[in-house]
Amino acid sequence: MLAMKAIIYYYAVYIMTDRLLGGFETLLLLAVLRLGDDAYGVSIRRELREKAHKDVAIGAIYTGLERLSRKGYLESRLGEPTAERGGRAKRYYRITRSGRDVLRHTQRTLSALADGINLEKGGEYA
Repeated sequence: MLAMKAIIYYYAVYIMTDRLLGGFETLLLLAVLRLGDDAYGVSIRRELREKAHKDVAIGAIYTGLERLSRKGYLESRLGEPTAERGGRAKRYYRITRSGRDVLRHTQRTLSALADGINLEKGGEYA
């Protein structure tokens, strides 16, 4: 019975560490990386609009950031309260080592799958 539990545990851990990010998760992590210390909800939304040409609802952004935080790919901290926000503080995000690792893995996997495919010629495989 112990051996079966070890196999199931190994399989579950292997799947979790070999995970690919979805498209929206990838965009969020890349935006956080690009923004550095200035990554908070509104700035992330602006970055997605300007660089990825995606106008995403702020609620969807916060939901995605929370999901990535629960997975251990982001950390957050509260900034100082500001008068322009009615005394509320901004929540700033930064990518964790696990977040960088999963982003790197996703990038390598997509590059490997795209290698040799000429998308300019309608997706012909060279």
